[in-house]
Amino acid sequence: MDERLARAQQAVREAGLDGWLLYDFQGKNPIFWQLVGEPRHVTRRLYLLVPREGEPRVLCHRIDASAMASFGLARTEYLTWQELDAELPRFLGGARRLAMDWAPSCVLPVVSRVDAGTFELVRSMGIEVSSSADLIQAAVARWSSGDLRDHLSASGKLFDSLDAVLGTIGNGATEYGIQQRLMEEFARRGLTTEDPLIVAVNAHASDPHYAPTASRDAPIRPGDWLLIDLWAREDRPGTVYVDSTWVSYLGERAPAEHQKVFDVVKRAREAAVARIRDGFARGQPVEGWQVDRAARAVVEAAGYGAYFNHRTGHSLGQQVHGPGVNLDDYETHDTRRLIPGVTVTVEPGIYLPEFGVRSEINVHVDETGPRVTTREQQEITLIV
Repeated sequence: MDERLARAQQAVREAGLDGWLLYDFQGKNPIFWQLVGEPRHVTRRLYLLVPREGEPRVLCHRIDASAMASFGLARTEYLTWQELDAELPRFLGGARRLAMDWAPSCVLPVVSRVDAGTFELVRSMGIEVSSSADLIQAAVARWSSGDLRDHLSASGKLFDSLDAVLGTIGNGATEYGIQQRLMEEFARRGLTTEDPLIVAVNAHASDPHYAPTASRDAPIRPGDWLLIDLWAREDRPGTVYVDSTWVSYLGERAPAEHQKVFDVVKRAREAAVARIRDGFARGQPVEGWQVDRAARAVVEAAGYGAYFNHRTGHSLGQQVHGPGVNLDDYETHDTRRLIPGVTVTVEPGIYLPEFGVRSEINVHVDETGPRVTTREQQEITLIV
């Protein structure tokens, strides 16, 4: 049995459940595919059951059977909706307590992947349905040693790419031009990524998800503030991401206000890591919301609380925003624990109308505690 499926089955047993039922339609549930393997082109309703005992099995339409065959899982097929209605109860094998990918009241939207109709259908069979949030942590969000190696390799290449581009910024540079040069450096080093990278100058850095385009571009000139958020993974199926944000000033010395805000953000970042380390040192569980509070308290004490308008960090995996624990007591109240094997970003930010500052690192947790796996920006990078 695949390592992730074996971890999932162990988590099912520990939770006292009969199984974990995952549902996918047209590739909309990434958790399904991260548990099974590389996504396939499927177009009909698809179920995976990880039972308490016995081998995991899939229920799929016959049209999708060949796509699913390579996973080597026991397979039941259907053709008509009547056959699906008849097969699903048999497929579940009399289970009475199942986990599914949902969270009560959608308190964890990254977990909530099953639609209401499918949820209602399973409950109509007299099955008690619980959230798979902790199972996702145990089976999907935890990295293998190979995942960590890929991440560290990608981290080195990402910062080599950043260095190469920062070292050549001069007259005529623009946000979109820098973004495209970073993508070229990624490709040259064997990295790939989803979505356009963030290269934001001055007030554009006040938008946490600003991204330049060929038609929405700004020049980068002496005296400008520059924020670059970049993420990438090794260009192979199933690899995991590295994600970092770096800030620079084009001049010999950053303005006093920029320096002050950077120092607060840096202290908030350090407070978050310290909270994780302290919990592990004391042998106490560390939950995502607690780390967010540690970082946010620093920003609030400095008088910038109203300008820190996102969570402190997110789960990192095969998706840049993974399904594991988030460092969040702002957008959600994430009570999931930072268990060995998970990796998160730590990225507090302050976004004033004139400029924004974010400092982002990645933290991998193992049995001994947290390990920072990316560069930690200690000073504003000056580009003269």
